[in-house]
Amino acid sequence: MPTLTRLILVLIILGALGYGAVYGLANLVEPQKREMTVRIKKEGFGR
Repeated sequence: MPTLTRLILVLIILGALGYGAVYGLANLVEPQKREMTVRIKKEGFGR
């Protein structure tokens, strides 16, 4: 039983660390804004 408790505790800690990392990336990191151009071939366009 202690092994199962230890496993569950480790999984909860890893889940909390992963959740914290995703939360930190979503709220604390600002993405860089830059202009983007995409060229589209005319052949096959607007059929």
